[in-house]
Order: sequence, then structure tokens, then C-alpha cells
Amino acid sequence: MNELQTRDYQTGEDTLVWTTQTEQLGLFARIAREFTETWIACGAFEWIALGYLALSSVLITIFAENLVHPLRLIATQAGVAILILVLCRVEAGAAERTNWLCESFSYRFWHIWRHWYPHLFFLFCFEEMGRLVHLVNPRWEDAKLIAFDHWLTGVNPSLWLEQFTHPALTEFMQFAYFTYFLYLLILGAILYYQRDFESYWAVMTYSAAGYVFGYVIASLFPVQSPWFTLAGQWHGELVGGPFTGLINLIEKYGRVHGAAFPSQHVAGAMAALLGAWRHRRWLFWIFLPFVACMCVSTVYVRNHYVADVFGGMLTGTLGNVVGGWVMTRYRTVTEPRHNIQLGESL
Repeated sequence: MNELQTRDYQTGEDTLVWTTQTEQLGLFARIAREFTETWIACGAFEWIALGYLALSSVLITIFAENLVHPLRLIATQAGVAILILVLCRVEAGAAERTNWLCESFSYRFWHIWRHWYPHLFFLFCFEEMGRLVHLVNPRWEDAKLIAFDHWLTGVNPSLWLEQFTHPALTEFMQFAYFTYFLYLLILGAILYYQRDFESYWAVMTYSAAGYVFGYVIASLFPVQSPWFTLAGQWHGELVGGPFTGLINLIEKYGRVHGAAFPSQHVAGAMAALLGAWRHRRWLFWIFLPFVACMCVSTVYVRNHYVADVFGGMLTGTLGNVVGGWVMTRYRTVTEPRHNIQLGESL
């Protein structure tokens, strides 16, 4: 190979290396840009949800010896986090391609999923607590709550209430217990229908913060609930009507052994109740008597101690305060401009 050919070969080789490096830098830049846009598409709710998944994964790694299949749990949480990020990015992309005067089917589809997936996230986290309840503490701490209830009331409330059981009362209490599933759905549906998306995401953020406080406490202080701890001490099962049958069916397939303290039922109801107070005051007064009855029903139907109820009130209220502070401080509602304009025109 002569000098000219050698120079041409080296020049071609340098060009190839330069092209490869440029392509790599371009790929990294695209990945970085996509990640940035995905993060921008997230709001306060995602900050809390993804933060909880990250904290939970760290705790699973640290206390892996206390769990069965810890790697599977971490992989599941990573998968959930990826789904959340992808959903946020896809919905944001669909919004960018949509004319606010004529929303496409694709945009409406992803918009609905983007706004209503939090309910599925809450359900996932609660069911997962059945595997994380002994993450840190291998013992059940029910005895402490039984002692607290006796100190506060002078009796064991779950056992004491049995003297008042009646099919009609049981049916009412089971109905009151069932209303927990409706509060956030009703409030969210009203805010979503009225396109008050800032209030909608505020309420979801209150709920997420309250639930996260509860999940973390439950993994540090495992409690079974009276249903398990006091099994065999009642004189009979609770007998009622359709709502009793419905709750029994739900509990049969969805009951979590543990995570009773604080009561996530009460925490979620409190978050929705206080969210109604902030954003739809008239709905607060409708919710209030049902929430009060639901708090009593959790003890009557033998799922919670009185201490669980107080714990749920505290974490639900704390979630409202923290979630409200985050929303006010950082204004973290990420809604496309055309949605705001359309909402204002309605």
C-alpha cells in the first residue's frame, strides 16, 4: 500500500470512527430528551407514587432475607413504575398531536387511562402489602392495639359489639363499609366531568400521600386485624343481606393478611372527605355521615381495632396536608393547554 492509499485508508477509518461516535452521541441525546419529556409529563401524583416504589424497593433489598422471592417483588415494582412512565409519556404525546377544538379518539382513550390509573395503583399497593407486611418486623403487634383499645374503652370493642349484632344492623354496617370504594370515585368523577383537572389531581395526590404513610407504617408495625387475632372468640358469623354477601365475596378474594394498622379504608375515606371539603364543599356534607358510619363499621365487621381507625384518620389527614402543600408549592398539574382552554369554554 503506497503513501496515498495509506492516507486515504486512515482518513476513511477516522471518518468511520467519527460517524460512529456521532451516532452514539445522537442516540444518547435522544434517550436523554425522551427521559426528560417523560419526567415533565409526570405530576405530583407520580412523584409520590414513584417515590414510594423506589423506597419500597430499597427496603426490599435491605431486608431481603425476611421475604419470599424479593427479586420478583423488585421486578414487579420496576414494571409498575415503567408502566406509569410510559402511560404519562404516551398521553402527553397524544395531547401534543391533538387540536383542542377536535379531540381525537386516541387522545381521549389515553387521557382517561392517564387520569384513572391511580385507582389501580392503590389496589396494587394494598394487595402487595400482604407480601411486605413482615418486611422489617417478623412479629404481629396486635396485642399492643388490643391493650390500647381496652385502655381507651374499657372493653375489647370487636367482641363487645357482638351483643348488638342483628341481620338488619349487620347489613347496614356492611353497606357503610362498602361505601369506602365510592368516595374517591364519586369525587373524582365529578371533578373529571367538570374538567377541573387541577382539583382532580390534587385529590389523587392527597390520597396517594395518605396511603403511602399507611403503607410504610404497616411494613414497620405489622398488625393482623381482629378477624385473624380474635378468630374463634365470637359466638357466630355476621349474618345480613346482599351487601353482607358482596363484602364477603370481596374479602374472600381480596383480603390481605396484615396491613390493618393504620386502616387504609379510613385513610382513603378521610383523604376523599377532606378533598371534598377543599374542592366541592357541598359534597363534603353528603360524605360526612357515611364516612362516620364507615369508621364505626370497620370495628363492627371485625376488620379493625379502634386504634386502626384513629391511625387511618391521622394518616389520611396528614396525606391531605402534605399533598396540598406539594400541589400549592410546586403547581405540579401537567395538563395540556388545549384542555385548559376547552375546560374554560364549557
